[in-house]
Amino acid sequence: MSAATINAPAAGWKLTMPYKGKVGVLALILTESAFFSIFVVAYIFYIGKSLTGPYPKDVLSMPIINTICLLSSSITIVLAVRALEAGSIRSFGIWWLVTLGLGLEFMAGTAAEWHRLIYREGLTIGTNLFGTTYYSLVGLHALHVTVGLILILLVMVLTMLGYMNRNHLERIDCFSWYWHFVDTVWVVVFITVYVIGR
Repeated sequence: MSAATINAPAAGWKLTMPYKGKVGVLALILTESAFFSIFVVAYIFYIGKSLTGPYPKDVLSMPIINTICLLSSSITIVLAVRALEAGSIRSFGIWWLVTLGLGLEFMAGTAAEWHRLIYREGLTIGTNLFGTTYYSLVGLHALHVTVGLILILLVMVLTMLGYMNRNHLERIDCFSWYWHFVDTVWVVVFITVYVIGR
């Protein structure tokens, strides 16, 4: 699990390679950042270009509670990682479960918003340019949250079955980077859709 070390006796120096999981997660984050950038630029480019309603200012409301819950989950996942680092599996499990709950609340709020937009406001992905760009951008983020929640749930089950210990710290830390990325992307999506786009 630890970083690999390359010895060069002739030169008298050591090169410590980073943990490959961290390199992989960083590569994933860079790739996904570029992907999200395309969707954000498309959303901004098409603001105000819908020929028919509904328009953002008419149907969107600020998802404040959802945002607080998702951003709070970044704090709870840090607390979970610290608990695991300290060897407290019980505290890790509690903070991990709280992170799962906050993420699930965010997704429930997103589902409720979509239900209202589709069935009460008549906004679907095919209604107009706003609908297309809104569901594409917010949906892409929701997909990433869903993947994260599935992994959080898997770790929670493994913790409850007694398989979690400090040996998994680097893997859990790597996953926490992904979760922080998802939270950071939400800040960008929130500003783009609910602040600039309205």
